Amino acid sequence: KPFDIGDFIITGEYRGTIEHIGVKSTRIRSLSGEQLIISNTDLVNSRINNYKRMSRRRINFSFGVVYETELEKLDKIPEMIEKIINQIEETEFDRAHFSSFSQFSLEFQVVYFVLNKDYAVFMDIQEKINLKLKEKFREEDIQFAYPTQTLYLDNKTDKEKEENLI
Repeated sequence: KPFDIGDFIITGEYRGTIEHIGVKSTRIRSLSGEQLIISNTDLVNSRINNYKRMSRRRINFSFGVVYETELEKLDKIPEMIEKIINQIEETEFDRAHFSSFSQFSLEFQVVYFVLNKDYAVFMDIQEKINLKLKEKFREEDIQFAYPTQTLYLDNKTDKEKEENLI
């Protein structure tokens, strides 16, 4: 049996909690409240993700800091993140890296595990991490990036530009 009553599953475009398993069909209560009735033949022939049976959640998130961030501060960020995650119960730090140069920011990627399958617990933990990260960045004067554009204006007249070419 891939699921039991009370399990939260995702199959194709459908997601919800199993309410009833019949001989020919299964009833699922969707996140928005409506009841979905899916034939068992369709369920057997589709991929089913059963979130109730997982023992822990792997979380992968990223964020960016501004390009003007000093190298010494960039080097400290992975360690900051590791300390933050290790201070929160039911978490297991995996890694944090300066991963790429993006269009607007220097990107960091973080991976950790929540040692609890409950989605609400995961969201509470992620919120704690985000708030602690914001607090630590404020203390260290590190700025999160957001889409920006730098314009360079040339105040020279056309005549001055021509003179520079000669």
